[in-house]
Amino acid sequence: MVTDQTIVKTDVGAKDGQTKCPKCGSTDISVNEKTGTLRCNFCRHEFEAEGAIGINDDIKGLVGEVRGSGTKDIVKDANDMVTFKCSSCGAEVVVDTSEAPQARCHWCRNTLSVNQQIPNGAIPDMVLPFGVTKEAAKAQIEKFVGQRKFFAHPKFSKEFTTQNIMGVYLPYMVLDINAHAKYNGQGEHLVERFTRGEGKDQKTFYNADLYDIEREFDLVIDDLTVESSIDKLKRYQSDRTNNVINAIMPFDTEKCVKWDANYLKGYSSEKRDANVSDLRDVVTRQSEDIARVKAHETLKFYDRGVKWNNESFVVKGEKWNATYLPVWLYSYQQVKGNKDLIHYVAVNARTQETMGSVPIHMPKLLLVTLIFIGLGALGMWFSDFVLDFFLLLPGIIFYFVYYGKYRNTGARHAYERKTKTEVTNLRNVDKLVERRNDLTNMSLLGANSTRVSGGTYRTVTTTSNTKKSE
Repeated sequence: MVTDQTIVKTDVGAKDGQTKCPKCGSTDISVNEKTGTLRCNFCRHEFEAEGAIGINDDIKGLVGEVRGSGTKDIVKDANDMVTFKCSSCGAEVVVDTSEAPQARCHWCRNTLSVNQQIPNGAIPDMVLPFGVTKEAAKAQIEKFVGQRKFFAHPKFSKEFTTQNIMGVYLPYMVLDINAHAKYNGQGEHLVERFTRGEGKDQKTFYNADLYDIEREFDLVIDDLTVESSIDKLKRYQSDRTNNVINAIMPFDTEKCVKWDANYLKGYSSEKRDANVSDLRDVVTRQSEDIARVKAHETLKFYDRGVKWNNESFVVKGEKWNATYLPVWLYSYQQVKGNKDLIHYVAVNARTQETMGSVPIHMPKLLLVTLIFIGLGALGMWFSDFVLDFFLLLPGIIFYFVYYGKYRNTGARHAYERKTKTEVTNLRNVDKLVERRNDLTNMSLLGANSTRVSGGTYRTVTTTSNTKKSE
């Protein structure tokens, strides 16, 4: 574990109060969703925000723990209220940062912004501007739901509308990691496959070469992205479909800019409530998964699998930045007995990647499934095929395919494959041990080189030092 810690102050030069258009001086500034630039709503001048501090640093040179100042631990019972004196008229204006980082002066109507970081976690190091318009997001959601009309719950179909979708900035931690990985184990390569016996006594056998294997390399992980809301870390809940929000990643986080409260104008936001210590276990397991996948990419020769007996993953350096990332979100509350289930359809507001959950009319799905199973049973009645029970499989497969299409309960971000990485100084050792003959197992027993944890959290210690378990 990295022990040396450096805090980089990312709000250098930030000024609270009025943020003005560089051309006309107006404080009425918003985001152009098509370009991601800031736009003055008075003179229509568009201008680029300042780039995020240190975002393009060389990850290979990272040593110790480097953290943006926006990642500092949230102070228990920190005050969400910030009071400014308006520089135009002198009135005192209170900004409730739990709701938004901006407020209008009630006398002169100028906008006042909170740009300096405060101890309640509301002001991150970076922000990624919206790059998808509301109209485009509506079209994506309508298309997603439209492809799932047949088995959709009638009440949902009647009440569905994209008029109430919201643009929201959700809190994440974005990490760069410089690490070293080493693996030792054994793998098998298929030499021959053959059968013995006849009819029901026929058996398949395998001859395979066994190798001792080592893999060692340096690994750079670029912009690993992890939710920093404790609620969103609970991806699999009985009352909400959080996993679909996770599944719309990745974002083009290399285009993040330095925090500016104007980016949130017109959008909702959710401030983070997880500290670095809360996320450490999730980040460690996701990083190890990424390294294991990179090692597996070097093992194509071992077509019967590889079993690692020893795994070592050492972090030499890491950098954390608190970040707001943009999402278009549709939600629908379904009443199920004594419980409510909140379904989400989410659109990545940079890439238009869309994922969601649609309430299913279960009687209709079960009826169609039973029809398929009944046809299979009828086929069994007239069939002389020894394994005729396989005729029931189409109905069972139909149910799970369509349930999965509508609910997407297993959808998640495949961080282990989609996170940007670079492997250097790769060392391969492959040593033939023996030929194994007449094996009956189809693959190497205990093969684990493709194992991933899924990256969800087990136990999170909240900012109030109480424990929550999933």
